[in-house]
Amino acid sequence: MRVPAYLLRHRITVEPYLGDSAYGKQYGPPVEDVPALVAETIKTVRDRQGREVTSTTQIIAAPGLDCPAESLVTLPDGRTTTVIAVAHHTAPGLPVPQCTEVSCE
Repeated sequence: MRVPAYLLRHRITVEPYLGDSAYGKQYGPPVEDVPALVAETIKTVRDRQGREVTSTTQIIAAPGLDCPAESLVTLPDGRTTTVIAVAHHTAPGLPVPQCTEVSCE
């Protein structure tokens, strides 16, 4: 079961992080109009290195969203933020929705 589409009221743009090169960080082409639920609250999360950092925005999207850590996300208000961590929530066989949770700076 997937997160119901009617709950994903916001639209975001995602530029997936591809890695570093001699010219700096490289991003894939922007994916526009991604349905999501955006919550702008302050939370403490752990980044890829395990350090505690502050997240100012959390995003819930459909499962399978290609949005690795360090990706750029443009929020509905036009602000661009960087992804700190991504969690893929699945519960095979249970009646709870699958989704992707993205924590941003």
